[in-house]
Amino acid sequence: MFDYLIVGCGLSGVTAGRILAENGNKVLIIDKRNHVGGNVYDYYNEAGILIHKYGPHIFHTNSKQVFDFLSRFTKWRLYQHRVLSCVDGKLVPMPINLDTINMLYGTNYSYNNIGEFYENLKNDSMDIKNAKDMVVSKVGEELYEKFFKNYTKKQWNIDAEDLESEVTARIPIRYNRDDRYFADKYQAMPLNGYTEMVNNMLDCEGIHVMLNTSYEQIKDEVKYKKLIFTGCADEFFGYKYGRLPYRSIRFEEETLQSEQYQPVGTVNYPNDYDFTRITEYKYLTGQKCPNTTIMKEYSCGEGEPYYPIPQSANKQLYEKYAKEASKLENVYFLGRLGQYRYMNMDAVILNAINFINSTLL
Repeated sequence: MFDYLIVGCGLSGVTAGRILAENGNKVLIIDKRNHVGGNVYDYYNEAGILIHKYGPHIFHTNSKQVFDFLSRFTKWRLYQHRVLSCVDGKLVPMPINLDTINMLYGTNYSYNNIGEFYENLKNDSMDIKNAKDMVVSKVGEELYEKFFKNYTKKQWNIDAEDLESEVTARIPIRYNRDDRYFADKYQAMPLNGYTEMVNNMLDCEGIHVMLNTSYEQIKDEVKYKKLIFTGCADEFFGYKYGRLPYRSIRFEEETLQSEQYQPVGTVNYPNDYDFTRITEYKYLTGQKCPNTTIMKEYSCGEGEPYYPIPQSANKQLYEKYAKEASKLENVYFLGRLGQYRYMNMDAVILNAINFINSTLL
């Protein structure tokens, strides 16, 4: 008899399982995949380079609570991610900053007068109805066209005018030369990878793990008191109201016989090619070796569910499933898929910590 059956061995399930086990509960975590860690799973490829199977995951947070929690299970490699965007045939810093503007327009703005440039472009008094409006209100139509319009279309296969404003609400516009992609207080990578970190989280008396195992296979075979489900909510209910739509990603990995392919960890391609970006993993891991591995990302409609599509109709559909979930006793839905919302890694972990502490302990 287990106190908890947790479906999904990603960050939500593992965080929840660790806290519950530390509080004396017997926990079984299952996953239909053949590895732990969910989408943060990483491994050494044939070239000996540590790569992320499901695309680059760069840890960043402003939460000391989350950083301290994970620091129990990993040492860190301090790393601040930098991204360039290929626009008008030039590689310019992203998010847009002082250098981006000067490189694109051949200008010589400084911190003292770049504000005038932005003021002439933006329209912060407009009625914001969608993702496009949100960007235009900050940087104007021209920069929207250069950096966001086509990237958004590639990412979602939906025009920005038809997406919720939240998609672009957090895009920073910088008045200085800060070229870091994130501005969080804590930015680092697990020293020996995410898989080792997750294995350390699972190394606790009271936690049992079964891989290659689906909920359907085991639900009538194992005795448990409470269920935490971190998979897709619509799948749990047999898609009775229809499928919740997601965007997926197809990854194209290539190992090159050169030490370096590009000048930073990630280069975005908003307007050129069919892929959205290229990541070179050695920047993230700090490995030193004579070859390098890059990964191109192609957004697609079929495949593993990555991004809940932010449209009001989809939120209304999820609410139907959430209402069904609220009727169940001792069954809880957690995480990106269970709660149908996109969250960064730190938000996933904090969400799990808060849920367990407030609801189950």
